Amino acid sequence: MRPILFFVSLISLFSISANSKAQSIEPRERICGKWESTDKKLRIQIYLEQNQYHANLIWFSNTDGKPMSYWTDVNNPDPALRKRKLLGMSILSGLQYDPETNSWENGMVYDSRHGREWNASAYIGKKGQLHVRGYWHFKFIGKTMNFNRI
Repeated sequence: MRPILFFVSLISLFSISANSKAQSIEPRERICGKWESTDKKLRIQIYLEQNQYHANLIWFSNTDGKPMSYWTDVNNPDPALRKRKLLGMSILSGLQYDPETNSWENGMVYDSRHGREWNASAYIGKKGQLHVRGYWHFKFIGKTMNFNRI
């Protein structure tokens, strides 16, 4: 009977510790970390730099059997940038936290498949999923990508 009590106590201790750690993170920093798209085709890492949030591409699945380091930004409208590697490239920049809406606004997201940059915003839903919206001037003209924390 005692080993079971010890085990239950240990689990309770870990649960309390995990909950207090999650609650100690400032709301504006909840976006930071590694995220995987819900279709499991790409992973990004979001970080804070000079009061703005940015994301780098850290993994993608569509490689046609070639290493990820092979792929470059061939669709970029600037010929000088077409040889930069997709892996590690900044794809989200300039997001700023808005405490009134608990969202990140006024950013830009880069779509390497089309060589286009779009306005961007993001928020974390009630179930912990990250929603990043790329849009053209108005949020209703856009597309949302969903991510799970990894």
